[in-house]
Amino acid sequence: MTLRRKTLLMGGLVATAGLLVGCAAGAPEEEPVDTGAETESQDESMADDTMDQMELGTIVVGSQAYYSNEIVAEVYSQALEAAGYTVERNYQIGQREAYLPALEAGEVQLFPEYTGNLLQYYSADATATQADEVYTALQGALPPGLVALSMSPATDQDSYNVTAEFAEANGLVEIGDLAGISPLVLGGAPELEERPYGPSGLLETYGVEVEFSATGEVTLEALLSGEVQVANIYTGNPAIARDNLVTLADPEGLFLSSNVVPIAARDVAEGIAPVINPISEAMTAGDLVAMNLQATAEEMSSADIASEWLAANGF
Repeated sequence: MTLRRKTLLMGGLVATAGLLVGCAAGAPEEEPVDTGAETESQDESMADDTMDQMELGTIVVGSQAYYSNEIVAEVYSQALEAAGYTVERNYQIGQREAYLPALEAGEVQLFPEYTGNLLQYYSADATATQADEVYTALQGALPPGLVALSMSPATDQDSYNVTAEFAEANGLVEIGDLAGISPLVLGGAPELEERPYGPSGLLETYGVEVEFSATGEVTLEALLSGEVQVANIYTGNPAIARDNLVTLADPEGLFLSSNVVPIAARDVAEGIAPVINPISEAMTAGDLVAMNLQATAEEMSSADIASEWLAANGF
């Protein structure tokens, strides 16, 4: 092979190699084929989430015409909303004669109640007095359409209170020590007059005879002013400590143990129990007093009090 032919051949090979390298360097990367699988998976996940939200539905939460009860109801409501439920609030309905028919009819589906008082409403001759016994008896006394979810250690029950001065002057420690004092006026909500632990219960259980005054919302003021000598005040009321009241001991169990208990419509009870039961277990009597103090002294709204409690307790 002549020198000229060798040179031409080598040049052609180099040029061909350059073209091949250039083509390889400039070739666009092959894009993956979009089968739509990932998009379908995301769509299905979103659809499942949406369906879950739709299936949870709406829960109507009610409360008594009592600020402390409304706070607990609001705790339930916010927890349910955080779990994905839609909540309708029907607060300040009134007392049991007003709201229990609505609860039994399914118009309200969740309500914070108190074990002892509710048991006496459905079973006036109930003999259980201790917390666990009362809770068990209540479960058997409820109408078929209602379910008692987990009982809370928190209590906010009726109690009879006198001023420190009146207690000292008359040597009062227990309810029975009131026997023989005259005149003796008992103040409380209007419905107290007909309750088993009202005037008739005082007479039957302790031999204490009283006149009754329906002082309602001004019961505390009536006690402090001397208009009444004995007042029916819930144990969760921060005024007991603030105004140095003496809560008279109840050794005979005139007042049944009353723990906070959520009462739910049977058709929603199983679904909401995982949300509500942990709240019941976490709430204490001290929590109730503190929340009631926020409502009365600090004038915080039920919504703000509930939100603060839920956050502080990890919900």
